[in-house]
Parts: sequence; structure tokens; C-alpha cells
Amino acid sequence: MSTRHGGRVVHPAATPQAPTRLYGRRIMLRPLTESDFDAYGEVRRRNGDWLTSWEPSRPAGTSDPALDRTAFRHRCVARERERQTGHAYSFGVFVDSAFVGEVNLNNVMRGAMQTGTIGYWIDRDKAGNGYIAEGVVVITKFAFEDLQLHRVEVCIIPRNHNSLRVMEKVGFRHEGRAKGFLEINGVWEDHDRFGCTNDEWTVRRDELIHAWL
Repeated sequence: MSTRHGGRVVHPAATPQAPTRLYGRRIMLRPLTESDFDAYGEVRRRNGDWLTSWEPSRPAGTSDPALDRTAFRHRCVARERERQTGHAYSFGVFVDSAFVGEVNLNNVMRGAMQTGTIGYWIDRDKAGNGYIAEGVVVITKFAFEDLQLHRVEVCIIPRNHNSLRVMEKVGFRHEGRAKGFLEINGVWEDHDRFGCTNDEWTVRRDELIHAWL
């Protein structure tokens, strides 16, 4: 069975083989492996309070992958399984070979939706340099040109001004506010939703690539 998007027919296909490395002008993205445990743990421990205020609560009884190598290995295995099945694509962000954060394409849905959700975080010491905005453009290009998705979105807590600044830089379209959208640090938080379609990417592709890649 085929589906139709914007007047064109999209035929289902096998999950595309995702490249293991993506590049911006200054950053490199790649999936994390067990060998990244020390670097990941150091950044996450140093930024713990700053990051957890914007993230869902860790399920009770589970180990922190920033502190437990086995938990981190299991996290890497789960991310690779998601990658192989085409459900999500997680990348560490590296600047001058140093790990500084993550940019992920989560909740990939095929069929009639052909969509995914972009999430990101960065070491506070590296914030403000545009690395995450660059990473968002890199993974958006990947989503549309490699995975052939129709739409991507980013969902942000309204008071998270640093994340909102990323959307200002890349110019994703504001679609509205979802009430009580996600549980964040134990609270059901509203989120502003920003979107970009494949058609919008086609129009802005040269501009964004020239600016960031």
C-alpha cells in the first residue's frame, strides 16, 4: 500500500541504512559506544542539575548511565537497536574530537505520518556557540535527505530560553503550545512545538547549508 503526501505518492520501503557519522561545519555526530562512557559521564555529572531540570524523570529502580558503566552499555545497545529498526537515531556531538552533548531524532513514525522529533542537550560550558543549532540543521538534513521523512518537530518548555534560542537561529515554524505535553522532572509541562516539513526544507536548504554546514 502507498500513501500520499502533498500530492505525491510515497511508497513504503525498507528502513534506510543510516550513516554512522554526520558532519557540520564545526561538529561531528556519531552514535555513542561503550568507549564513550568516561567522557559522557564526566559531562553529565558536571551538568547534572542544569540538565535534569529539562528532562523526564529516570524510572524508579534504574541506574544512572552517567555513573554506571553497565547501564551506559545497555543504553548504547538500546540506541543501536532503535537505529537498526528505524525507530530513532541518536548521535553524540563532538567538537574537536571532544564529546559535548547529544542531538537525537526520536519517535520516528512511518506510514501516513513520516515524522520524527528532534531533541538535544549540550555541556553548559559549550552553550552559546551555536553547536546545537548546527547539529539541528545536520540532523534535519539527514531526516529529509537520507530518511525521506515528511516532517520533523522540536518540542520545548516555554521557559527554556536556551532551547528556544536554537529555534530562533534555525527558523523552524512555531506551531503552537501543547498543554501538559510531557512529564519533565516530575511535572507535566507545557511545550511549544516547532515544525519543519520536507517542502520547507527544500525551500530553505541552500540558506541553511550555507549558514551552518
